[in-house]
Amino acid sequence: MTYVTDPKTKAMPFKDEDDPRKNVTSEGRLDPVAVAIRLRPKVETDMASHFAPSDPKLDLSRTKPVKAILKKRWLQFALIVPNQLIFWLVIFSGLIGTVVPGLNFATAITWYIWFCIVFVLMVVVGRAWCVMCPFGGFGEWIQRKTFFKKTQKSLGFGLKYPKKLAAYGLVSSAVSFLVLTYIEEFFNIAGPGAPHDTAYMVLGIVAFATITFLVFERRTFCRYLCPLSALIGSVGSMGSIAGFRTKDRNACQSCSTKSCMRGGEEGYGCPWYTWVGSADSNSLCGLCTECYKSCPTDNIGLYAQAPLTSVIQPNKKRMDIAVVSAILLGLVVFQQVNALSMFTSLDDWLNKQTHFPQYPNPIDYVGFIALFALVPVAIYKVGAILFSKGTIATTDGTFMTKRSEFRNWFISGSYALLPAIGADYFARQLPKFFKHATRIVPAVAHPFGGTAKALYNYRLLSDSHIVMVQVAIMIIGTLASLYAAAKISKRDLVLTNKGSKVAYAYFAVAILAMSIPMTLLYIPMHAAN
Repeated sequence: MTYVTDPKTKAMPFKDEDDPRKNVTSEGRLDPVAVAIRLRPKVETDMASHFAPSDPKLDLSRTKPVKAILKKRWLQFALIVPNQLIFWLVIFSGLIGTVVPGLNFATAITWYIWFCIVFVLMVVVGRAWCVMCPFGGFGEWIQRKTFFKKTQKSLGFGLKYPKKLAAYGLVSSAVSFLVLTYIEEFFNIAGPGAPHDTAYMVLGIVAFATITFLVFERRTFCRYLCPLSALIGSVGSMGSIAGFRTKDRNACQSCSTKSCMRGGEEGYGCPWYTWVGSADSNSLCGLCTECYKSCPTDNIGLYAQAPLTSVIQPNKKRMDIAVVSAILLGLVVFQQVNALSMFTSLDDWLNKQTHFPQYPNPIDYVGFIALFALVPVAIYKVGAILFSKGTIATTDGTFMTKRSEFRNWFISGSYALLPAIGADYFARQLPKFFKHATRIVPAVAHPFGGTAKALYNYRLLSDSHIVMVQVAIMIIGTLASLYAAAKISKRDLVLTNKGSKVAYAYFAVAILAMSIPMTLLYIPMHAAN
């Protein structure tokens, strides 16, 4: 940029781009032209500049071996088949195996091991489970009428998911998760209870997924209705796999075929309805490789990223993930509280008053979850009232779409809280794993006459040590949330509040106010299952 020197004021050329106050005339006055220009920051209009902060740098598909295997149509089939076999074993073992939960393969693999594995995959990778999920895989095979070959015609009605429901994004998945969790609690399936209940639950999910695949197009089930999608899409944003992203954003924008969305000769259109040209997080990439196979210009790669990148860096953070964050917080805190003896008395009293047969009473289940979920909503509402500048004009629309100061604070604060919520969910799974994971060996041996009695009652850690691990994980999650809050405040709230430092201080207090009680609850829980 060139500046014209005024012969009267002898204005010097603008040299300090960061601080226009340093650009003065020979008389010691600010150069009004330079100041005015710098007060209007340059607006980048190209896609690459817009998404630059969230675009990862490490392309895992740049090497020939990785590139070759990602092009194979059998890749996802090969990843799904082992889990498919395991879950059909879960169904058959639950229905015809021993009624002793600790000796039945269905209950041992599902409740002692599988949930912990899913949470590790989620936190480390992101949607790693989705690429190998037996529920989605089974439904997709039926829908496409093939295991992995590219076909032109699909089975089913192929309807589009209603727009009004799609507008709520992952919220519908979170509701499915709440319903499934209530069913688990009511029938004591995850206790674990009777093995056949675990089999019925898995069969129910398979049936629900298959019906959805036959009614709607693509992976509508995975995108909107799967009970785990909201959890993985939100907490999994901490993961180090960014998913499939475009190498050149502008090339995607000018692409005339959009084969990644419509499908091409080698691959289907994205089953998750995610356009790589606008993707800035890993939340909605199912890692299915279809866009990679379909792209005619080889402009898509599989990228790795630093942990927490998809929490901090997305340019357009999603309201549905913020709402899901609050719902998941309410659910996990409810699960902690209901492990305390005082809650048992409350639930029993409520059941007597409402003549409800057993735990959990739906009133306190929904009531407590709603109460705990409203805590971050209230905290961020107060922050928006106290510290916003009022620079964002409120617009009309639904709660999910309208702009407001509160929306900006709520979304930013909810994203920052995700690491602490993820840590809480992971810590909640640990007692079963450390107490009973070794039972998988006698469970596998039992149908063949084996016993492995020593392993049946063997514990990897004592109750006191389990609590120590749970508290340590919560501390790590809280620190990660504080770090995310600092980055998000500096990135997203500089222009909408009284300084990013004020926003961070408020977020830090809010995170500590919520995470410390969540952490301390593990002490009186005494490693309860």
